[in-house]
Amino acid sequence: MPSWMLDAALALSFSFAVLILMTALFIEKPLDLSSFPMILLIATMIRLSLNLASTRLILAGGHDGTDAAGHVIEAFGGFVMQGNFVIGIIVFSILTIVNFVVVTKGAGRIAEVAARFSLDAMPGKQMAIDADLSAGLIDEQEAKSRRAELEQESTFFGSMDGAAKFVRGDAIAGLLIVFINAIAGIIIGVAQKDMGFGEAADTYMHLTIGDGLVSQIPALTVSIAAGMLVSKAGVRGSADKALFTQLSKHPQALGLSSVLMAVMAFMPGIPPAPFLVMGGITGYAAWRTRANKEKAVQLQIAQAEEEEQKKPVAEEPISAALAMDTIRVELGYGLLPLVNNEGEHGRLTDQIKGLRRQLAEDMGFILPSVRLQDNLQLPASSYIVRIKEIEAGKGDIRPEMLLCMNPTGDTIDLPGEQTREPTFGLPAMWISPEYREEANFKGYTVVDPATVVTTHITEIIKDNMQDLLSYAETQKLLDEMPPTHQKLVGDVVPTKITVTGLQRILQNLVAERVSIRDLPGILEGVAEATGYTSNITNITEHVRGRLARQLCNQHSNHDNVLPLVTLSGEWEQAFAESLVGQGEDKQLAMAPTQLQQFIQSVRGTYEELAMKGEAPVLLTSPGIRPYVRSIIERFRPQTIIMSQNEIHPRARIRTLAQIS
Repeated sequence: MPSWMLDAALALSFSFAVLILMTALFIEKPLDLSSFPMILLIATMIRLSLNLASTRLILAGGHDGTDAAGHVIEAFGGFVMQGNFVIGIIVFSILTIVNFVVVTKGAGRIAEVAARFSLDAMPGKQMAIDADLSAGLIDEQEAKSRRAELEQESTFFGSMDGAAKFVRGDAIAGLLIVFINAIAGIIIGVAQKDMGFGEAADTYMHLTIGDGLVSQIPALTVSIAAGMLVSKAGVRGSADKALFTQLSKHPQALGLSSVLMAVMAFMPGIPPAPFLVMGGITGYAAWRTRANKEKAVQLQIAQAEEEEQKKPVAEEPISAALAMDTIRVELGYGLLPLVNNEGEHGRLTDQIKGLRRQLAEDMGFILPSVRLQDNLQLPASSYIVRIKEIEAGKGDIRPEMLLCMNPTGDTIDLPGEQTREPTFGLPAMWISPEYREEANFKGYTVVDPATVVTTHITEIIKDNMQDLLSYAETQKLLDEMPPTHQKLVGDVVPTKITVTGLQRILQNLVAERVSIRDLPGILEGVAEATGYTSNITNITEHVRGRLARQLCNQHSNHDNVLPLVTLSGEWEQAFAESLVGQGEDKQLAMAPTQLQQFIQSVRGTYEELAMKGEAPVLLTSPGIRPYVRSIIERFRPQTIIMSQNEIHPRARIRTLAQIS
């Protein structure tokens, strides 16, 4: 090969190496250059071929001068050696060590590990593709594309592991060729061309070092490209974008680097100019990066807000119309200060929270959340209490006034607005807050508007508690029992009774305002009763007998005496004879005239006792208690009906009258 052709070929080798490096720098992912192992082999063979051609020219014409192997090799040798071949040998050795020990070895190790991990992860990735295909997340075409990419990735890293050996062998071959050229050239120059040893060493070392540089520089460039390619396996995007993007994510790091550079500039013996310049550059970069980051965040927020505004208003699903508030209090706009304002007139929400806690303590029942809602269709000072969307009570209050009631029932001697208390319908009066002390002095009962509403809600809830005790609430009561009672729950539910059956028993109890807080005792009573009956009414009556102490204590007066009104023997017999049906399925079939007579007798007796300030319990025999209750609850729902089994042996009783 003539020297001019060798110059052109070496220029081609340099261009090819730079092209490989630039391509590796700008590709998005390693598989975009999947032919790199083949390219690496071609580049290696080109360099080795050029080494053979340059070796022939050096050994054949080296005695004619340093331009024997072309001007490219002469220029590189002269630039590096600077007239001293020892310097050239040292520079070439360092360059070869960097290529052989650092770049080539590191790239080969990365390729080896990547190939091993890629092969190990292949079964899992294939299973993931199959799972996505089975789940319908991708179609068959996408699955084929992913499988092909996975196979190509595995083949690529395996090939890169082997291709790294080409680079390593190329570096070793370059060292051997330089050694051979140097020794053989000196021998030829001294022994055959009659050159002096110094002249031969200078000439042939010049050519040899130049030849080694034009071979090792492209080899180092290709080695760097290989290292970038295999080390880029986990990075998306081109290397330059990935590099600057990831470094610019942390302006604090640039700022700290700037400070350190400035500190080093003032250390003794260190020239300050370079470090101050670098400190200024990194400081400016930190400031610009931080500003760009804040701008990007603001732009992202603005874009998100714009997209949110562009989104069409989602239609409420039809299923939302099925949602139902268990308890809802609708307020006119004039009553909103009871909810929104702080202070004396803003305690409605706090009182409702206290109501829920009080009901839990008194009745053993956790009340569902009470929803407060404004209703512009209501009069300004009115409210409505709804149970499961059905109106259960309503009232009209004055949010800026106080409700005054006279316990004796006489006329209230204060200026104000005559009204009726919404809970019980008692005569009352709305008075100005300035008359509070005078009303208290006269013995009147004074309550604020929030308390009026809360009291009304309390009575409505107690009257409808059986409707509020749902299946979910029953299950929640069982789940929240202490761990010491979970064995009892497991033995009774659902072995002896279902959750639905237990729900009906608890509903029967709370319907008569019997506390179910002693749930373990109730479960024990259910376990006993289910041994001889499956009738819910009979089980409920047995449970009430187990709660005798609680019932007697609940209905005793301030003297700890249980006042009673009994049924005469005639009425006991009349009710017993009016029960029709077989076994446990019995019903009351009493003549209407007889029922009317019974109602009049009960009403007259209780009105007489009420005039005396008494509220006694009606006592019946166990067999007829549920049926007597079913009649009396229709005209006197507040009257307590108890059977003889529910009177505790140690209870103090006093009979006030008899229904005859």
